[in-house]
Amino acid sequence: MIQYVLRRLLQVIPVFVGTTLLVYYMVFALPGDPIAALFGDRQPNPAVIAALRQQYHLDEPFWVQYGLFLKNLFTFNLGNDFTGQPIAATLGRVFPVTAMLAIEALVIQGVFGVAAGLFAGLRKGKLFDSTVLIASLVVIAIPTFVLGFVLQLVVGVQLGWAKPTVGSDVSWGTLLLPAFVLGLVSFAYVLRLTRASVIENMNADYVRTATAKGLSRPRVVLAHILRNSMIPVATYLGANLGALMGGAIVTEGIFNVPGVGQKLYQAILRSEGPTIVAIVSVFVLIFVVANLLVDLLYAWLDPRIRYDK
Repeated sequence: MIQYVLRRLLQVIPVFVGTTLLVYYMVFALPGDPIAALFGDRQPNPAVIAALRQQYHLDEPFWVQYGLFLKNLFTFNLGNDFTGQPIAATLGRVFPVTAMLAIEALVIQGVFGVAAGLFAGLRKGKLFDSTVLIASLVVIAIPTFVLGFVLQLVVGVQLGWAKPTVGSDVSWGTLLLPAFVLGLVSFAYVLRLTRASVIENMNADYVRTATAKGLSRPRVVLAHILRNSMIPVATYLGANLGALMGGAIVTEGIFNVPGVGQKLYQAILRSEGPTIVAIVSVFVLIFVVANLLVDLLYAWLDPRIRYDK
């Protein structure tokens, strides 16, 4: 087990370097001068522009800039953004908000999606099964920003069941509606994936054997059908955690959530390479750790899987 974890952690290094290198290069290749863009329509002194470019190493070649970024990253010194704010302090302020949003969305799609998929799979061809299949297709077909604006108008404005915008009042309760919007499409995928796995496992030999031995229906469903059906679902949820963090950009924009999505959008507009790559680096680490945890979960879901070989 320890050797397996160490091997997976070593795999993080090329993934991390390759991802940050690619993102940094794309930011570096963007047209325009990010320093000049800070002044808008004003014409700053060329000496000021030159001093700022030197301060942020924008006058250096690409490989020098990327090398300085890696050096600062590994020494936990991310420097300042183009507005003079420390990048580390900014990330420490916005990432907890997006993490809360992503966790709520993951719970919504994981718990309710699995429950609805299990119920639909056990009642294949019945009214509930047909209804959730049609509803999930509708949810998947509608873009997230359309769902967000509709639910914001109906639930937040017309019905008044939730705050239409979050703003500075960040809490688990105020993030519930944005989290529902963020996790709704993935909820539909989890539902359909769980349903398909349950239907497949219902016809397996071990299920018929467990039933023939006289095990109760709830035990057969929970201990055998659901447990074995969770392997593909767990794989999807682990990979989807990073997608939730990245997909929060649209949701945070709709509901005015002061999270990493807003900061990333602002950094892209200003072509702030260090800020963008720092955010992406955290996304990569979250994605790798989440998939490592999912791999370890396989051994509990299926005892035949072992990592000590």
